[in-house]
Amino acid sequence: MIRLEWEAQELATRHAFNIARMKAPQTRRTARVRLVDEDGVEGWGEAPVSTPYYGETAETVLAVGPRLEAAVREAWSRRPEGTALPPIDAAEAAMEQAIGGNRCAKVAVSAALHDLLGKRTGAPVWAMWGVDPARAPRSSFTIGLDEPEVMRERVREASGYPILKIKIGTKRDEEILRLIREEAPDVSLKVDANTGWTVKQALANLPMLEEYRVELLEQPLQPDDLDGFALLRSRSRIPVYADESCRTLADVAQLVGRVDGINIKLAKCGSLAEARRMVAAARAHGMGVMLGCMLETSLGIAAGVQLAPLMDHVDLDGAALLADDPFAGPGMEPDGSLRFNAEPGLGVTAR
Repeated sequence: MIRLEWEAQELATRHAFNIARMKAPQTRRTARVRLVDEDGVEGWGEAPVSTPYYGETAETVLAVGPRLEAAVREAWSRRPEGTALPPIDAAEAAMEQAIGGNRCAKVAVSAALHDLLGKRTGAPVWAMWGVDPARAPRSSFTIGLDEPEVMRERVREASGYPILKIKIGTKRDEEILRLIREEAPDVSLKVDANTGWTVKQALANLPMLEEYRVELLEQPLQPDDLDGFALLRSRSRIPVYADESCRTLADVAQLVGRVDGINIKLAKCGSLAEARRMVAAARAHGMGVMLGCMLETSLGIAAGVQLAPLMDHVDLDGAALLADDPFAGPGMEPDGSLRFNAEPGLGVTAR
């Protein structure tokens, strides 16, 4: 009989990682899962609950773990006799029926199922999907909010990255952007206000963003301010992307015409399949797609890497921000390029 083994884990960041709405702790508690089938083959996945914003913690993940295990076992029991491959679609549907929300917990199991399928078939997940790693964009590297001289030092440390994403959404945003350009005059620059502005502030800040050659503006407004997004997009020459406003496929339709693109995160959408559905829906409406992450180990980042060739923009720096990564595998190189696995599944090993 298959089983799911859950474990909490502590993640410490190399530096404080603050955003507009939250001064973050330097140590965070998340969770991971190991799915073991009847033959002892294992699939691994991570529940990236490094922020409380979406209402999940390591404790909630561990609490719903038994219900997810029961749902997966039920789907497993309905496989055709003699079939050794994991029933991913049926298992994900069963988990969705068993519990609402808890998407971080679900995506850990989704990743583990895909990892197991890859190991069973001997192929990387990206290869099973038929995507081309050469099409993956470079990842940005994120600089969190801090005192100006601290941020200046972080930019110097990140000198090898050609794309930076800067956290803003404060009363000193112009000072922050000025020091970024002083230290990195030629870098490709994206900014993320994490819901920190009103629409009036966002409109007033557009000339400043243009002055500092910002190439993408992420989630400047509160998640439900859809009319504000529409107005901002009509006035902005800089592409506006939604993050907190877009969690699952159901959110894409209401953003059409209001933003230029969406930021997909596995922690928000709950499964690798849902992420691919969101890409398809956004593309159908002429919207751009970005793939983001939380603070995650290389186990969580590896699941995102499999999807990266489908994206216009990638922000998969979560493991690079950690003081100690317990896993090795696919991820971001020091120049922002992505490292893909030749090994089956997600290609992750424990250090």
